[in-house]
Amino acid sequence: MEQTYNDSELVSKGACDECGSSDGNALYTDGHAYCFVCNHYTPGEGAAPQAQEGGKKSRPMHHGDVRALAKRGLTEETCKKWGYTVGRVPHPKTKTDELCQIATYRDEAGRPIAQKLRWADKTFQTVGDFKHVGLYGQWLWRDGGKRVVVVEGEIDALTVSQLQSHKWPVVSLPNGAPAAKKTLSGMLTWLQKFQEVVLMFDDDDVGQKAAQECAPLFAPGQCKVARIAGFKDANEAHLAGEGARVIDAIWGAKEYRPDGIVAIEDVADKAAEDVSMSELQWAWPTLNALTYGRRRGEVYGFAGGTGMGKTTVFKQVQASILEKERRPIGLFHLEEPPHHTAKTIAGVLDGVRYHVPGVEYDKDKLKSTLGGLKGRVYLFDHFGGLTYERVIEQMRYMRHAFGVQDFFLDHITALAAVMEGDDERKQIDRMMAELASLMMELDSTLYYISHCATPEGKSHEEGGRVLEKHLRGSRSIVFWSHFIFAVEGNKQEPGSPRILRVLKDRFTGDSNGLCLGLMYDQGTGRMTECSLEERKESNHGFRDETNNDF
Repeated sequence: MEQTYNDSELVSKGACDECGSSDGNALYTDGHAYCFVCNHYTPGEGAAPQAQEGGKKSRPMHHGDVRALAKRGLTEETCKKWGYTVGRVPHPKTKTDELCQIATYRDEAGRPIAQKLRWADKTFQTVGDFKHVGLYGQWLWRDGGKRVVVVEGEIDALTVSQLQSHKWPVVSLPNGAPAAKKTLSGMLTWLQKFQEVVLMFDDDDVGQKAAQECAPLFAPGQCKVARIAGFKDANEAHLAGEGARVIDAIWGAKEYRPDGIVAIEDVADKAAEDVSMSELQWAWPTLNALTYGRRRGEVYGFAGGTGMGKTTVFKQVQASILEKERRPIGLFHLEEPPHHTAKTIAGVLDGVRYHVPGVEYDKDKLKSTLGGLKGRVYLFDHFGGLTYERVIEQMRYMRHAFGVQDFFLDHITALAAVMEGDDERKQIDRMMAELASLMMELDSTLYYISHCATPEGKSHEEGGRVLEKHLRGSRSIVFWSHFIFAVEGNKQEPGSPRILRVLKDRFTGDSNGLCLGLMYDQGTGRMTECSLEERKESNHGFRDETNNDF
């Protein structure tokens, strides 16, 4: 939260001598400063007091000479037009006269009312009635017109003015981006006289946030937001010899539109494209045919009874991505240690049950397979404590640091259990909404396992049909998922196949009765697709609740 003292207002942000931050130190109108990085407070001693009611006098304003600012690329003509001078003024810290730049603020009649002083060490001070100043440079331009550009600081205002040969209105904020909304709110009467108001704030988080806060102050279509490609501000671009980019940014400024609103003409070309099979494929051909492949920004759930092979199916999908697409994956197996997960993944790839005691295998082959996965498999180790926030943080890190776009979570019930709060249903509601949003943000895909509640009648472990309502915890699990797959079968009959059924298909809506057969190979530890005929021949009592064959 921004701190103020004695009802003072923010003037600007600059360097902090204590911690070295380049812009964390905030200067206020009463002369005090506060660094939001190291929390260092500097009292207002030596700062120029503001004019106040009750007969108190403000410190006299300073005089300086007009000269070119070579280090800023600003000509003498520019500084003369704006009344931007350089003079010797007592430094607030050293108390000795030192050269400083003087930006003089004027009223509508052009009379000086306040000044902002800036020394070489980036120390700032205000003089005069700074609380009531308008936009810097406002007095230079007539009221109204086609366009006015608003920038953050005085130097940028001079820069844009010079680049436009001083023909088009440009003004700057007196108190910086953090106070931009308050400043522009007070100047709306003047600004609304222009057909266009172009906000060209610094291209950093503070500046862009301020632009988004200020834009809604204006009528729809009146405000535009400009960003200078490759540069923080106008003067930086000018010094790099790229002044043309500043002009391009002004003329190419985008009309402000709140996040979440898209005009149909903006997506018409994309909407007219042919829809084709996704290049991201599942491990089984029939599932690709049923779902048209996998897609980014989607959430896929796998549900089923205890011991039905959900994790085995899960790991086969992981192995397929590693083997066929050679993309990095992120694994969040919350019920097994990372080394066990690594061994089982290698086993699926090699077709060897490395994790089963008594199985003979080539140790060199195992080590070679694990070595080949370097840089492509990242596992979450929750030894230090499992929290929902840690999982979200790790997903973001894996995406940005390692390029991971496929995240596997086994299982979602365990994650909900460690969320803050006593209401499991509400916790899952929040979790599913945030995870779905995160996948859109990261342009990634989430695969999760969900446990099922005990159904009425035949159990899931004995071949009972899995329904959407059986997913344990909350209906939001179904709501936020793009696809939900059920692993069904009768584990009481060894060697019987599993059914992978599509319970929900948001992509096409064609989910009723769609399924494929999977047969577990005990020798390789893999789930291989079996044909419809094989499923009918093996039968094993797999009938749904209406006695129709799968």
